[in-house]
Amino acid sequence: MTAHIAIALFVATSVCGGVRLFRGPTLADRVISLDVVLISLMGAIAVHAADTGSAAFLDLLVVIAIVGFTATVAASRFIEHEQAQP
Repeated sequence: MTAHIAIALFVATSVCGGVRLFRGPTLADRVISLDVVLISLMGAIAVHAADTGSAAFLDLLVVIAIVGFTATVAASRFIEHEQAQP
């Protein structure tokens, strides 16, 4: 029961992040909202894995974390480079 509530809250957070992803006025807002969506997805996967006792999705969790971190670093470097030019 508690796991279902936690997953529902993670889904609600993902929806809010998705709305900000599409409505964000700047690229930085979109990058942050994408991080929120990915972290919510990772939390839901972790809760599901803990609820079922299965470690099948934990590899997916690691892959999402690595891809999300790499995308955030790449986007932030792009934003920094874009702002440095006159």
